[in-house]
Amino acid sequence: MNRPRLPIRRTAARLAALAAATAGVLLAVAAPANAAVPTGRYVALGDSYTAAPLVPTQVDLNCLRSNRNYPSLVAASAGSSSFADVSCSGATTDDILYGGDGQLGITVPPQLNAVTSTTALVTVQIGGNDIGFSGIISDCAEASVSSPLGSPCKDRFTAGGTDQLRARITATVPKVTAVLRAVRQAAPNARVVVLGYPAILPDGGYGCWPVVPIAYQDVPYLRGVEKALNTMLADTAAANGASYADVYTPSIGRDACKGSGTRWVEGLIPQNAAAPFHPNARGEQGMATALLAHLN
Repeated sequence: MNRPRLPIRRTAARLAALAAATAGVLLAVAAPANAAVPTGRYVALGDSYTAAPLVPTQVDLNCLRSNRNYPSLVAASAGSSSFADVSCSGATTDDILYGGDGQLGITVPPQLNAVTSTTALVTVQIGGNDIGFSGIISDCAEASVSSPLGSPCKDRFTAGGTDQLRARITATVPKVTAVLRAVRQAAPNARVVVLGYPAILPDGGYGCWPVVPIAYQDVPYLRGVEKALNTMLADTAAANGASYADVYTPSIGRDACKGSGTRWVEGLIPQNAAAPFHPNARGEQGMATALLAHLN
């Protein structure tokens, strides 16, 4: 399925110079300590939170994938006998199952193709783009300008008495289910782990507008939406023979409103090399540590 990846593509172009300028101040990423994880073939499936766009060093410009993302750190720590990271920025569940186009317009095969019958470990981090992550962020940021103390984003997405974002999460359940069932069919003996998403906004309070341009009253609403997405992923994993790795809890206090030396996720104007509202190298290391702890 061919779909443009314009939000991520525009981000990459806009921040290319910034990424180069800030690369030198990144926190050094140390591989997490060895854990009792499967040491056979490891396949990582996922979207930009897995791929780590603009985090040095980018090894696939079509998918904006870093070799310092959490799958790479986990594979190095586990000593995986073989490793395939096919995560791709902008990916949806359809891209895992059917393939699509990357950031450069080059066709990307189905991520599922990398999962073989001898695969020992599969990680899956998907769903954010299925509910329209990039559009939600841009719409809510734009709406905040006219009402920074109000709830313009919540008002828009709940107009008419139906929460459109919660409805999108519900509609994504069968899509994630289809991915997990396809993974299980391709690799019957693999350990399958679904990862949630780390905290983008503070776990309490009303944010830090305009540093993160989300209106004060919209922050609790969007925080609830992200938690609902993570809950759905955990429930869907449990219903399909997979486990769930919580990366939200260890990221509390490390959201985009925190200082550049603390945050796991960057804000609108990154101060560490990463795409806006995406994990930096510290966030990728944090997710790797949480995943290893879960596997252990």
